[in-house]
Amino acid sequence: MTEPHRVSGAVGAVIIGRNEGARLVACLASFPVDARPMIYVDSGSTDGSVAAARAAGAEVVALDMAVPFTAARARNAGLARLVELGAPEFVQFVDGDCVVQPGWLPTAEAFLNAHPEAGVVCGRRREVRPEASLWNRLCDAEWDTPVGQAKACGGDALMRVAAVQAVGGYDPKLIAGEEPELCVRLRAAGWQVWRIDEEMTLHDAAMTRLGQWWKRARRGGHAFAEGAALHGAPPERLWVLETRRAVLWGAVLPLLAVLGAWVSPWALTLLLLYPLQMLRLGRRHGWVRGVFMVLAKVPEALGVIQYWGNRLRRRQARLIEYK
Repeated sequence: MTEPHRVSGAVGAVIIGRNEGARLVACLASFPVDARPMIYVDSGSTDGSVAAARAAGAEVVALDMAVPFTAARARNAGLARLVELGAPEFVQFVDGDCVVQPGWLPTAEAFLNAHPEAGVVCGRRREVRPEASLWNRLCDAEWDTPVGQAKACGGDALMRVAAVQAVGGYDPKLIAGEEPELCVRLRAAGWQVWRIDEEMTLHDAAMTRLGQWWKRARRGGHAFAEGAALHGAPPERLWVLETRRAVLWGAVLPLLAVLGAWVSPWALTLLLLYPLQMLRLGRRHGWVRGVFMVLAKVPEALGVIQYWGNRLRRRQARLIEYK
């Protein structure tokens, strides 16, 4: 691997993972030697990840797995250790199944230095093997977002440590969508989020089965519902539209078609809206992606329903405890 470009020494790293194996080794090796401290947060690996991280010069934080895991909690733990060791000005958050591209860190650091109002900068994340499966190609297309000032970033981003600390870090309760939620609070505090035209990371989704795609889409629906519950009020309206679309296309329309068929078979014509929606989205995003953007609404709707079901059960439990 080509040696990454060097950074100024004002950049540290927080990597999170579990049983990433060779992917973690490649991730750690992709950081410049002066991107330190380098913190690896492990969530119960059994494959030698901890030893590999230490051999690469990383400080290891082992999460207490008796507490329910969230990526947000892992990132907070890594940042806390970074601060204990003497926090640099910037922190690169990255998932352990990603490799940092040579040139990304010095470019991103220079951007934040030139834009003091920016609290977060991210670039282009790509799939390392998009040709390996349809699911990897869909994932790679999802990462291709517009450059410029943005509302949110993903799991890989360079952030100002002071900015993240000022808003209290990630919300540890969120099981997904923790990065956009953090960005909501950062922007409310006056910070900007930017996407720049620079190669940032290579991600290895390693999705080869329909079930993996389905699980990922369902997790996305859960994140939509949770984000809308937290920040759905104006002016933010976080993921309100996405939640409504998931429920409409993934639950309401098929339910109306099936129940309506008991009254009249013409109700089944509602299902023709699906190919029409696929055609509309296909013209904008490509035909394959257009089809799966519509199909994804079913698992997304299940994720939304799961979130609201869990929330209702928690509320009922509190009422019973109060009584």
